[in-house]
Order: sequence, then C-alpha cells, then structure tokens
Amino acid sequence: MNPYSAFPPAASRREFLWRLGGGLGGAALAQMLGMDRLIGADTAVHARPGMLSGGLHHPARAKRVIQLFMNGGASQMDLFDHKPALFRRAGEKFDPGHDEHVEAPTSEPGKILKPPFEFRRYGQSGRWVSSLMPHLAGHVDDIAFLMAMQSRTNVHGPGSYLMNTGFLLPGFPCLGAWVGYALGSECDNLPTFVVLPDVKGLPYNQKGNFSAGFLPVSHQGTVIQTASPTPIADLRPPVSAKYITPDADRAGLDLLGRLNRRHLAANDADTRLEGRIQAYELAAKMQLSAPEAFALDGESEATRKLYGLDEKVTEDFGRRCLLARRMVERGVRFVQVWSGAGGPTGNWDNHADIAKELPPICAATDRPIAALLRDLKARGMLDDTLVLWTTEFGRMPFSQGSEGRDHNGGTFVGWMAGGGVKPGVAHGESDEWAWKTARDAVTNYDLHATVLHLLGLDHTRLTFRHNGSDRRLTDVHGEVVRQVLA
Repeated sequence: MNPYSAFPPAASRREFLWRLGGGLGGAALAQMLGMDRLIGADTAVHARPGMLSGGLHHPARAKRVIQLFMNGGASQMDLFDHKPALFRRAGEKFDPGHDEHVEAPTSEPGKILKPPFEFRRYGQSGRWVSSLMPHLAGHVDDIAFLMAMQSRTNVHGPGSYLMNTGFLLPGFPCLGAWVGYALGSECDNLPTFVVLPDVKGLPYNQKGNFSAGFLPVSHQGTVIQTASPTPIADLRPPVSAKYITPDADRAGLDLLGRLNRRHLAANDADTRLEGRIQAYELAAKMQLSAPEAFALDGESEATRKLYGLDEKVTEDFGRRCLLARRMVERGVRFVQVWSGAGGPTGNWDNHADIAKELPPICAATDRPIAALLRDLKARGMLDDTLVLWTTEFGRMPFSQGSEGRDHNGGTFVGWMAGGGVKPGVAHGESDEWAWKTARDAVTNYDLHATVLHLLGLDHTRLTFRHNGSDRRLTDVHGEVVRQVLA
C-alpha cells in the first residue's frame, strides 16, 4: 500500500517543502538545518534525553561544556610556557643535543626566537603568564593547565579534526556530538550543541569540525552567526509574506509532520529524515526561545562592560562568550566558541611575525575569557560547567623567516576550569625549549577521556556500532588525566 495514497500527487514532500518555505521560518529552517545536517537536538516533553539519560556510568561533576577553540595553533612559549633558555640563547642555532634531527613543517628551521613579551608569575599557584593575557592571568588559580599536550600532526586540517573528533580524517563525530548523543539537552527549545564561529568565517575544515559523523544527524552542531542581524537564517518569514499566518503555518507543519512520519516508518534506518523532523519541531520552539536567548539588551551595563562589548577589539568575541553563558544557562549542553577563521592570517597561525600577529588576537580574547570565568563563578555555574581552552597544536621555539613561528605538534598548552577540575594546578612539562613534551604528555584522546569522565561518562563504554565496529570518541586510546581532577 502506498502510504501517500490519501494525498494528491501535487503534494509531494519536496514540493510541499518549497511551498511552505517561509511559514514562520519552520520549513525553511528545517530545510537549512535538517537537510544540510546542521541541527543538533533530540526532542521530548521537557528536555531531550540522550542515549544514557538517567543512566550515567558514574556520578557527573559537570553538566555542560563551553569549549573555547583557538584556531591556528596558539604559541605556548609566548603565552603560558615560560622558558628561560629561549631568552638566554636567543639568536643562536637551535640545537637540542643528542644529535636530534630538527625540521619544520613549512619552513627551514631558523635561530632560537625568544618571546617578545614579558612574563610574570600570578596567583597563589605562581603560574607564569605572558603580558598578552593580563585579564586571564587573574584567574590562574581557577584553572588546571595541561602543559605538555601533543598532537600527531603539524597540519591544520588533520590537527583540527584530531582535536575535535579524535581522528585525523573527516567523517567522525566531534566531541560535542558525542556529548549530545550520550546526554541529550537540559531543555527542549534550544539545540543541544551550539557552535559560535568567528565573525571572519569558519575554521579549517569548515563545518567538518562540528560533524555528527556516523551518529544520528540530529547531533550535528547548530551554527549561529552572531554578527548577522538574523543569527539563524529563515527563523521567521519574510516581511513581504503577509499570507503566512500562525494558523496556516501550524496547519502546514502538521500536514508535513504526518507526511514525514509516514515516510520515516517505511525508512527508519535513514537518520536524516528523523533529524529533519526534529528540525521542524525545534524550529517552531526556537521562534519563541531564540530571540530572548540571543538578545543581550537585557544584560546589565556592568555585564556588558565586563565582556568588553563596549570596545571594538573585544566586542565580537565578548558577545559570543556572553552568548555561550546564556546558552548553557538555558539548558544547552555543549557550546563551542571559535577564535580565528581558516586561512593564513587573522587567527593564531603566526608564521610571519609573532610580535605583530599574536597581540591583536590575544587582546580580542583575553578579556572576554576572563569575564566568562568570572561571570560563571559569580552565578554559581562554574561548579558544574566545564570550560575548555584548546588549540590544534603549538609553535616552534625557533624562527620562521625572521620573527614568525612554524607549526609544532610536539608540545603545546591547553587548560580546563570548572566542573570537577582541580583549580590552580599544572600537569606535565615540556622540554627546556618548549619543543617537545618532557613529562606527562597529554594527547587529544586523554583530554577527551577526561572531559567525558567529568560528565559522568566512561570513554571506553560510550560506543556506537558502525560498519561492524564499536566506535568511540577516543578510538583505542586515552586515559583520564586524574591529576587535574578535584
């Protein structure tokens, strides 16, 4: 029996999508987010439970995550990894000894390049921080630094995939998708996983960093363009579409819902349709919830000033950090905030001149990140909100050209703060040059295992059957970094 026999041939699903394309944004948004695989939400009456909802592997210390991603490879020795040897031996040939071969991925190794910025110790923990991060320096006693992270690659695309998905190649689910799959959302009117890209554009790998991979497509990150007058396109109908009324919109969506669900019953193995159905349902709810969530005019003048919304250099990143706080406050499970777009400039990929390229992007992010930590703490949210500061790899201790630094997967710095993290500690150490790890290296697998652990998830047990294998975020690797757990 044809499940569509009760409807005239003209009312095909494809044609109906086109005809309903502006109805209070519901169909258009579903077209965009569902068919383009950008939505991240499961639906339920009061929240969208995940696969493990109500059955965590162990008690969770954190409920939600804000990940701050420094796109391009943030320079560890110019920010957090103070190395006196670089100052003492600046201008000399780089020779780590032991006949070790020295090479750089995109250039010839130059002379030892000292950081052109002053370092000082801060807090009771006495952490070294560069003068480029004066606001964040005031929060070192809230942070656990991972001083000896390492990557398997020196290339941006694979490095970004590795840090986001645990694999060097595309096609695998990212951390946010895994978290949404396992835990779902704490609300039913906003996405589970939200991505706030840099106003200058998407990062390396574009939307591949936010992919659901082989997980159900509903766990894909929802991209919000915060600099646009309409952060989510087509959420509402065009002003010219006077014929679209709430009643007409509701009737059309109800009919489309019946068509979709009949089709889903006959094709239940295709998660794209289920994701599209959920997109319609979420879109209708977001028409009410999203405007309030994105409206910052309700924030106090003190809060806006705290995040730097009154200054051009910090306005963009500050707005997105404030939105991240508002998102998790309203039940979004995972928010990713990006600093820097893909490309040779305007990010953390400082090949040409570290003294000129690094200060502007630090100035854009330092104050808003410090504000986020302070704001979460003041609201009592830092106790169960995990904040991550990540990048795909670090930089070399020797010069590229005259004043730049090349890519370095041998060692770099990341940090964690908030839910379940031991404050004011540092784990691991790089060698005297910040060239390679020397002690207690931490991989992306270890970071992911630790994040999942803090969320109540055992990374070895969070699996998804795909092509005959039980796939997991950490592949066959990863150990929880217990030294940074409170």
